[in-house]
Amino acid sequence: MGDSISSLPDEILGKLLSLVPTKVAASTSVLSKRWRNLLSLVDSLSFDESMVVYPNEEEATKGSQRFCDFVDKTLALLHNSPAIKTFSLCHYELQRRIRPSQPSYAMGTFQIWGHFGGTVVEHASIKRLVIATHVPHHIDYYLLLEYFENACQTVRFQAPSLVYLDYSSFVFRKYDVGDLDSLVEARLSLKLWRSTSHYDYDDDYYYDYNGSLCDDDDPSPPIFGDVTCLVAAIRNITTLHLSPDSLEVFHFCCKSMPIFNNLLNLSIESNNQNGWQVMPLLLKSCPNLQTLVFKGLVHKVTNRCGDACACNPQNPSLKNSKKMKKKKKICCLQTCPVKVLEISDYGGCFQEVEQMRHFLGNLKCLETVKVGVVPDNKGKNAEFLRANLMNLPKLSSKCTIQLL
Repeated sequence: MGDSISSLPDEILGKLLSLVPTKVAASTSVLSKRWRNLLSLVDSLSFDESMVVYPNEEEATKGSQRFCDFVDKTLALLHNSPAIKTFSLCHYELQRRIRPSQPSYAMGTFQIWGHFGGTVVEHASIKRLVIATHVPHHIDYYLLLEYFENACQTVRFQAPSLVYLDYSSFVFRKYDVGDLDSLVEARLSLKLWRSTSHYDYDDDYYYDYNGSLCDDDDPSPPIFGDVTCLVAAIRNITTLHLSPDSLEVFHFCCKSMPIFNNLLNLSIESNNQNGWQVMPLLLKSCPNLQTLVFKGLVHKVTNRCGDACACNPQNPSLKNSKKMKKKKKICCLQTCPVKVLEISDYGGCFQEVEQMRHFLGNLKCLETVKVGVVPDNKGKNAEFLRANLMNLPKLSSKCTIQLL
């Protein structure tokens, strides 16, 4: 069997080696002289240390260094490789700085998994870029603060051929993003470094890093990061996916919202831990939006939700209520050109019904509404949910509702 495989053409062997982990592919070079130079024909690289379990911290440190050395040596061997189509890297301690020296080096998909840290990706031919930073749900705030103060704080993207970006990470202080005019689709899962609960109802005061009150007349202190440059760089995309945390990042960490003239599809995830503060501004910035997708309608109620939702804040101050009345204008939904509205994970609770009432009563261009019901509410409850939705008033006479 071994001789039969060795007799295959080099191109075929290169394809076979591309299907296995790079560590396995590299190990074949010791089999014989025939296999020694075949690694240069591999068009898919996959480095993954996440599956390795170390007995203690000392061994983990040594093993981590060996992994880094292996990655460096392998990339050095492949610096003349003609066409790497897929690159996947998963390592917790790696300083992620990718700057290939060969301008002819062609790359289709590039993936990074690791712990939070600055990232630099510079490549003229990358088409698909996936950066997934481990974002723990529960971690001590002061540990995060210490890391934030000491870690590399710049994320740099220079990839003019990029058409797809999937980026998951904490927000950093600075984003240096070059020309992304080729970008078609972006999937962002950005997370703030600290809670924004102090901002939910108190419009007159803000809290700085140390928890000290800042008067409203003073410039609002930043909340660990600035994504203004990143958001501006993706303004030409046609499809945008945002996580629940990303909505709050856009609100707190984006100094100015660009106009997304080409954006046709906007997909938003929602949960009860994050608010919709940026929704009105975001929708107003999408003048040609055709399809609006929500995974869940339940979200955190704040005084800053705006008119994109039907929320009634639980404890707004009298002063703030007066402000809201003075600022009341035409609902942002009434100028939104969306024709297709898709909802998934619909449970039919009061907040969801009221939100659907708000959508149907203000989106004047709606033609199709698709509502996916959570599995627990299918069956007997489905008819009740259907009747509830069908009886809601619709501003658009062309609107049809489908319960999925």
